[in-house]
Amino acid sequence: MDQSEVLQRVIGILTQAGEWVHEPDGLPDDEADTGPGVILHLLNDVMPRVAIPAEASADEISTILSEALGGRILQLATAFSIAFWELAEVHDAGRTDVSSHDVLQELALRSETGLGD
Repeated sequence: MDQSEVLQRVIGILTQAGEWVHEPDGLPDDEADTGPGVILHLLNDVMPRVAIPAEASADEISTILSEALGGRILQLATAFSIAFWELAEVHDAGRTDVSSHDVLQELALRSETGLGD
Protein backbone atom coordinates (compact mmCIF):
# COMPACT_ATOMS: atom_id res chain seq x y z
CA MET A 1 0.00 0.00 0.00
CA ASP A 2 1.50 3.33 -1.01
CA GLN A 3 1.47 6.58 0.96
CA SER A 4 -1.50 8.06 -0.93
CA GLU A 5 -3.62 4.99 -0.11
CA VAL A 6 -2.65 5.22 3.55
CA LEU A 7 -3.45 8.94 3.52
CA GLN A 8 -6.88 8.22 2.08
CA ARG A 9 -7.53 5.69 4.86
CA VAL A 10 -6.48 8.30 7.44
CA ILE A 11 -8.80 10.86 5.84
CA GLY A 12 -11.57 8.26 6.17
CA ILE A 13 -10.81 7.86 9.88
CA LEU A 14 -10.79 11.63 10.43
CA THR A 15 -13.99 12.10 8.45
CA GLN A 16 -15.70 9.39 10.49
CA ALA A 17 -14.46 10.96 13.72
CA GLY A 18 -15.89 14.30 12.59
CA GLU A 19 -19.27 12.67 12.08
CA TRP A 20 -19.15 11.22 15.61
CA VAL A 21 -18.38 14.64 17.09
CA HIS A 22 -21.58 15.96 15.57
CA GLU A 23 -23.72 12.99 16.65
CA PRO A 24 -26.23 14.01 19.33
CA ASP A 25 -25.45 10.84 21.33
CA GLY A 26 -21.67 11.14 20.92
CA LEU A 27 -19.52 8.14 20.05
CA PRO A 28 -21.69 5.31 18.70
CA ASP A 29 -21.59 1.72 19.90
CA ASP A 30 -18.88 -0.52 18.49
CA GLU A 31 -20.62 -1.41 15.25
CA ALA A 32 -18.50 -2.40 12.25
CA ASP A 33 -20.12 0.04 9.85
CA THR A 34 -20.71 3.09 12.07
CA GLY A 35 -18.84 2.85 15.36
CA PRO A 36 -15.22 2.48 16.43
CA GLY A 37 -15.19 -0.81 14.53
CA VAL A 38 -14.84 1.19 11.32
CA ILE A 39 -11.50 2.52 12.58
CA LEU A 40 -10.37 -0.99 13.44
CA HIS A 41 -11.43 -2.09 9.95
CA LEU A 42 -9.46 0.75 8.34
CA LEU A 43 -6.40 -0.04 10.46
CA ASN A 44 -6.66 -3.71 9.52
CA ASP A 45 -6.67 -2.66 5.86
CA VAL A 46 -3.50 -0.62 6.38
CA MET A 47 -1.52 -2.93 8.64
CA PRO A 48 0.05 -6.05 7.11
CA ARG A 49 -0.62 -9.51 8.47
CA VAL A 50 2.32 -10.86 10.42
CA ALA A 51 3.10 -14.55 10.81
CA ILE A 52 5.00 -15.39 13.97
CA PRO A 53 6.47 -18.86 14.32
CA ALA A 54 5.28 -20.69 17.43
CA GLU A 55 8.86 -21.35 18.50
CA ALA A 56 9.96 -17.68 18.21
CA SER A 57 11.56 -16.14 21.27
CA ALA A 58 10.47 -12.76 22.64
CA ASP A 59 13.47 -11.09 20.96
CA GLU A 60 12.65 -12.76 17.64
CA ILE A 61 9.00 -11.70 17.92
CA SER A 62 10.07 -8.13 18.59
CA THR A 63 12.32 -8.15 15.52
CA ILE A 64 9.63 -9.70 13.32
CA LEU A 65 7.04 -7.13 14.43
CA SER A 66 9.42 -4.19 14.07
CA GLU A 67 10.38 -5.22 10.54
CA ALA A 68 6.81 -5.99 9.48
CA LEU A 69 5.04 -3.02 11.08
CA GLY A 70 7.64 -0.26 11.38
CA GLY A 71 7.28 1.06 7.85
CA ARG A 72 3.49 0.99 7.98
CA ILE A 73 3.40 2.76 11.34
CA LEU A 74 5.66 5.43 9.82
CA GLN A 75 3.26 5.74 6.87
CA LEU A 76 0.31 6.17 9.27
CA ALA A 77 2.15 8.76 11.36
CA THR A 78 3.11 10.64 8.20
CA ALA A 79 -0.47 10.56 6.88
CA PHE A 80 -1.92 11.82 10.17
CA SER A 81 0.76 14.54 10.24
CA ILE A 82 -0.07 15.67 6.70
CA ALA A 83 -3.79 15.81 7.49
CA PHE A 84 -3.15 17.66 10.75
CA TRP A 85 -0.92 20.20 9.00
CA GLU A 86 -3.48 20.84 6.27
CA LEU A 87 -6.22 21.39 8.85
CA ALA A 88 -3.95 23.53 11.05
CA GLU A 89 -2.97 25.81 8.17
CA VAL A 90 -6.62 26.57 7.39
CA HIS A 91 -7.33 27.15 11.07
CA ASP A 92 -4.28 29.37 11.58
CA ALA A 93 -5.20 31.43 8.54
CA GLY A 94 -8.55 32.17 10.16
CA ARG A 95 -10.45 30.85 7.17
CA THR A 96 -14.14 30.61 7.90
CA ASP A 97 -15.16 29.91 4.31
CA VAL A 98 -13.71 26.39 4.41
CA SER A 99 -14.81 23.59 6.72
CA SER A 100 -12.58 20.80 7.99
CA HIS A 101 -14.63 18.44 5.83
CA ASP A 102 -13.77 20.59 2.79
CA VAL A 103 -10.07 20.49 3.68
CA LEU A 104 -10.13 16.70 4.03
CA GLN A 105 -12.00 16.31 0.74
CA GLU A 106 -9.46 18.49 -1.07
CA LEU A 107 -6.60 16.55 0.51
CA ALA A 108 -8.18 13.26 -0.59
CA LEU A 109 -8.49 14.52 -4.16
CA ARG A 110 -4.88 15.73 -4.19
CA SER A 111 -3.64 12.45 -2.72
CA GLU A 112 -5.17 10.57 -5.66
CA THR A 113 -2.91 12.45 -8.08
CA GLY A 114 0.06 13.06 -5.80
CA LEU A 115 0.44 15.64 -3.08
CA GLY A 116 1.69 18.46 -5.27
CA ASP A 117 -0.26 21.71 -5.07
